[in-house]
Amino acid sequence: MSDLVLRKEIIAAANAMSQSCLSPGKSGNVSARNAAGHILITPTGVPYADLKPQDIVALDINGAQLAGSLLPSSEWHFHLAVYRARSDVGAVVHTHSLHATALACANREIPAFHYMVAVAGGGSIRCAPYATFGTEALAEYAVAALAGRKACLLANHGQIALGETPAKALAMAREVETLASQYVAALQIGAPVLLDDAEMRRVLEKFKTYGQPGKAAAP
Repeated sequence: MSDLVLRKEIIAAANAMSQSCLSPGKSGNVSARNAAGHILITPTGVPYADLKPQDIVALDINGAQLAGSLLPSSEWHFHLAVYRARSDVGAVVHTHSLHATALACANREIPAFHYMVAVAGGGSIRCAPYATFGTEALAEYAVAALAGRKACLLANHGQIALGETPAKALAMAREVETLASQYVAALQIGAPVLLDDAEMRRVLEKFKTYGQPGKAAAP
């Protein structure tokens, strides 16, 4: 895929994230890894609707700016840390979606209250400890919370979702927000009944072969 196409996909995901209220205003950010192993990321403080392909900032894997006159997202540290730790990740989406952020502000993970929690790769969606935004400490906590997972919450902050492409990472962010909203609703009734580890392992195994060949799908 050419850089131009990838830049357009990043912008499309950022606009969809904003328009769907997954991240209000200028909050949140989107990145992707190109064929050369460099990271393309949304710039800081620019309304997504105003973004043009040339506005997307290119960084090497260590954070040196390669292209673009604008500054990268203030969260570039954890984006790059994820790519360094995870060769399977092609794109990262970070949002401040309502219910995921509410749980994060309570420092609560999303446990196995529903089998679809397994869509993020494990028996829970972890919540990383709090650290100031844009810091290496936050990057370190995020990478740990994402180990073996496709998403995590960030305490007092929001959520991170991973995927092969910007569109797939955005789809994962939507899944996390849906699960967060369901969990918050369940908590209002009482303590949800959680599925045990054995059942979540069965679900994870079934997810490996669910759907049409070559297409990601969820029951």
